[in-house]
Amino acid sequence: MGSTERPKKRAQLCKKAILHFSLCFIMGFFTGFAPSAKSSISSAPSNRTELLPPPISAQRTSNFSRNVLAEPPPARKTEEKNRKEEPEMEPRRQIIIVTPTSSRDRLREVGLRRLANTIRLIGQPLLWIVVEAKSESSNLAEIMRKTGIMYRHLVFKENFTDSEAEMNHQRNVALKHIEHHRLSGIVHFAGLSNFYDLRFFDELREIEVFGTWPMAVVTANKKKVVIEGPVCDSSQVIGWHLKKMGNQIQNPKPQIHISSFAFNSSILWDPERWGRTSSVQDTSQKSVNFVKQVVLEDEAKLTGIPSGDCSKIMLWNLRSFTKTPPPIQQLPPVQEVTQTPSQQGT
Repeated sequence: MGSTERPKKRAQLCKKAILHFSLCFIMGFFTGFAPSAKSSISSAPSNRTELLPPPISAQRTSNFSRNVLAEPPPARKTEEKNRKEEPEMEPRRQIIIVTPTSSRDRLREVGLRRLANTIRLIGQPLLWIVVEAKSESSNLAEIMRKTGIMYRHLVFKENFTDSEAEMNHQRNVALKHIEHHRLSGIVHFAGLSNFYDLRFFDELREIEVFGTWPMAVVTANKKKVVIEGPVCDSSQVIGWHLKKMGNQIQNPKPQIHISSFAFNSSILWDPERWGRTSSVQDTSQKSVNFVKQVVLEDEAKLTGIPSGDCSKIMLWNLRSFTKTPPPIQQLPPVQEVTQTPSQQGT
């Protein structure tokens, strides 16, 4: 009995296991064809993103970009308004100041520092050209470096016995430098003994071709003031005069001071533009003389400054300070006189 029931139980267990296995297999087989929950859930947002509005941050960004493109900010509005109201500023002409120096002048360094203090008060653009004879003991380069002014220091090797010829040579050296480097601006020869009204340099920038003005020459030793310069009708030059304080002096051959005129530097490299033939070759001692000649002969090209009142003095020259004072003559030694007792009694 016991031996026959055991195989039957085993057979029943195997049938149950096979049936259970087959049911599980069939359920798993059909569930594989059924749509899963993940796919339905994941597919739903894709359809929603097409219908939902964009995020708030995206809306703000798009609205901000549209507002920026459509209408400028208030600060930009005010800037554009100011630009429309303000007139366009024209670039100012450069002033080129040429200063010759003499080693014979014992007050040369003092005069250079004083003139540098004046030039530092002038608005830009400005270039200062200082010329001197080559010397190892000169301190001019060091003085100019400390001024804070844009400058060029020129030297020459020639020797001169005549001081006036040396000054003209230094001016010509500066003019050749300006011509070689095409330095554009209004050229003015400023001596170490000149004193200026600062408004004078604003008038210089208004010169187109040539400009001239009256200058007061002060001679301290003779205690007199001589006014040299043009005779003007408003800003038009109609003649020249040499005027002493209180007395009118007629001068058949007017002489213009080197510091009482200025000119456009482009005449040096573009002469035909200003009516100067290019065939004329300026040699040493002739460049400054040519400019003087043109100033005196062609009054139609001259502009009297200050504009509107050419008789106003804005430049003074102290002539006595440019010359070296004469050496002090030593008196002969005093001879001691000895008296004898007999002479003392008498």
